Formats: sequence, structure tokens, C-alpha cells
Amino acid sequence: MTGIAMSAKGEAPLLSVQALAAAHGGRRVFSGVSFDLARGEIAALLGPSGTGKTTLLRCIAGLHPPTDGRVHLRGVDASRLPPERRGVGFVFQDLALFPHLDVAANIGFGLSRWSKADRAARVADLLARIGLEGLGTRMPDELSGGQRQRVALARSLAPKPDLLLLDEPLSGLDADLRPRLRDDLGALLRAEGIAALLVTHDQDEAFAFADTVGVMLDGTLAAWSSGPSLYHRPPSEAVARFVGDGRFLPIRGRGDGALDSPLGVIPPPSAGGAPLREGEEGWLLVRPDDLLLGDGALEASIIATVFHGADCLHHLRLDDGTELRALAPSHRPFGPGARVRLQPDLAHVVVFPR
Repeated sequence: MTGIAMSAKGEAPLLSVQALAAAHGGRRVFSGVSFDLARGEIAALLGPSGTGKTTLLRCIAGLHPPTDGRVHLRGVDASRLPPERRGVGFVFQDLALFPHLDVAANIGFGLSRWSKADRAARVADLLARIGLEGLGTRMPDELSGGQRQRVALARSLAPKPDLLLLDEPLSGLDADLRPRLRDDLGALLRAEGIAALLVTHDQDEAFAFADTVGVMLDGTLAAWSSGPSLYHRPPSEAVARFVGDGRFLPIRGRGDGALDSPLGVIPPPSAGGAPLREGEEGWLLVRPDDLLLGDGALEASIIATVFHGADCLHHLRLDDGTELRALAPSHRPFGPGARVRLQPDLAHVVVFPR
């Protein structure tokens, strides 16, 4: 990527990362990372530990020097700008609240150039919008973990940055609190028109929070697309194996564009075009939501069931030994040892060559 791609409105992206590379102690962390983030767009980065997600955030913020590539902010090359001149908010995983300042002072810390009245109004507005109204005089050690997290988020939002970088800000919260705070944060970002890039290990969190999801694997950005596209149309086998739950079934192409598989003959994709030539072998991706239980010509045995509340994940074995997983509403009377019928429901035929 050598230039700045323009949107349909003729606007440069808010953030454009171009062939970025970084290292730690002479060891390559990632290379060739390129993507754009539009104004107001919310994105998330997924990937195993050690793939460079946090380092990428730090490079964008100016806290870690890249070894190659460029970071453009608002159409300007910011690669040589110090952090304080990039106009980017950053929420660290460890929160880094000032223990000697109360909640209001923490939130207003970055507003030193604002008038006293404007600063007080902005702090009061954020306290109300993050659910901490009336707690401005509390000290950080008097707050719960969730409340401290809200203060850290409000402090980053206070100066009204147009871009916010978030390094796993919800990872230390209780499981029941995370979705609520995630949704509140997303609503606040959209109300303020702030673009965001979130690093997370939680795929459900990424899909629920972000317009766009990136996947970093083996030091590269392996995917950058919407959550539904990433899940249903992964660009590579590596991404398909990392994102979501799925099984890869051996298949062989037929002359008519259909596929021979352990599930029977899979019709040609509705979009047209044969995914495999006649006799060519490959892998068919089958997600748990691609199988309907209780009807169909195929029979399988349930070898295990995991209860998830509204639904159950059933581990299945076909008579030929093929193992699959299928989702079904938890009120359906399926359990280990039962024989069930199943019907493939492949809205998206995803095939990878062997």
C-alpha cells in the first residue's frame, strides 16, 4: 500500500496503517500489516498471544517504534510524531488510574487546557453517561473493579479523541459484567462518533463490539473484514480454524460442480462456479450452526452434550466415524447416546484445497 485510499465521499481514512513491521529485541513481532479505519468505525483485533496485537496498538500510538512501514492519521504521515501529538486515546490493560486523584480529577486529567466550567461540565456529563453519577469525589481504591474500568474509559474519552485504542480493557472483569460494560462502551463511542481499535482474546466480544474484525496469525494480518463475513466466509483455512468452532470434512469435486462428502452430495454453491474440479480433493468447513437436528436423511449418535443455556452443543458421530458438532435449542430432548437425524444447512459452502 503506497498511497492513501479515499472513501466514496472522497475522504481519507482516519487511520491508515501501511506495510507496518515491528520487532522486540531484534526479534520480528509482525510485518506487512496494512489496513484502514474510517472515522467512527469500530474494529477489533483477534489473535493468539504473542502475535503482536498490543505492539501494533503501541506503534499506532507512537509508544513503540516500527521497523518499517507508515502510520497515517487524518491523511498525514504520523510515523515520526511523538505520542502527545498524535491525538489518540489509549486505554491500557492495567487501567493506570492516578491513585492520589479522585474520580473527577482522574477523568478531567487530560483537560488542563479547557476552562474550569467546560472541564467540570464534561466530567459531569461523562460520570452520568458511564453510570457513576455522584461518585466524582470517590478515590480509586474505593471503587469496584468495574467502576475503576469505567473511570479509565471515561478519562480516555474526556478530551474527545477521534480515535481510541483499547488493549484488552475488559479482561479483568467478571464474566457477567463484561458484556454490560462492552455494550455501554460501544454505545458511548457511537454517540460520540469516536473510532476505536480494540485488542481482545474473546471472539464473542470482538463480534459483538466491532464493525470490522482483524485476525493476526504468525506475525501477519491474516484477515480484516466484518464479523459475519469472517465467520461465514473466512479467507483462509488458518483463519477458519482460528475463528469459531468448525470441522473440516474431506471432499472431492464432481464434474457437475457438486461435492462428494461424508454428508452426502453437496450441491454447487448458489453463487455459481465449481469450488473444486472433477476429482480434486479439498476440505469442507462445517460449523455447528450448519447442521439441523431432528430431520434429514443422515443418522448420527450423540456422544456428548454441552449445555449453554438457550442452546446445547451436541458432539455427533456419523456411522462412518466422522465427528461433527451441532447446535440445537436446549429444550429439544437430545442427550448422550441418542440416535438423531441431521440435515446439512450450508448457506455458505466454504471449501479449501488440500
